[in-house]
Amino acid sequence: MQTQRETAAEARAHRDTAQQTIADIARFLQDVFSQRIVAVLAGIGDSKQVGNWAKGQNAPRFDAEVRLRTAYQVFKLVESGENCHIARAWMIGMNPQLEDCSPLQAIADDHFKEVMSAARSYLQGDL
Repeated sequence: MQTQRETAAEARAHRDTAQQTIADIARFLQDVFSQRIVAVLAGIGDSKQVGNWAKGQNAPRFDAEVRLRTAYQVFKLVESGENCHIARAWMIGMNPQLEDCSPLQAIADDHFKEVMSAARSYLQGDL
C-alpha cells in the first residue's frame, strides 16, 4: 500500500511531465542518458533526430513521445526518492521485476505499466 508521501511523489512526477514540452524532455533525457540511448528508447535509428527534438526543430511521432514522457516521469519518480545518479543507474540497470531487462529497454518495448510498478516497488524497498 502506498503512503501519502509516495502518492505525492507520483503526482509531482506526473504533473512535471505534463508541464514539460517534448523539447525539454528530449533535452533532459539526452543530457542524462545520451542521444544514442534516447534514440533506442524512442525507437528511431537516427540519433541526431533526438538533438533536433531537444532544439525544438521538430517533434517525435506520437509513439516516440509517449516513450520519452514515460521515461521522464519514471526517472523523476525514482529521483524523488533517491537522487539523479541512482535514478540513472536504476533506469539503465537490469531489473529482476522486468525479467532482467532495464527499465529503459522495457519502456522502449512499450511495457509502461510494468516499469512504473517496478519503480514503485523499488521506492517502497521491495526490490
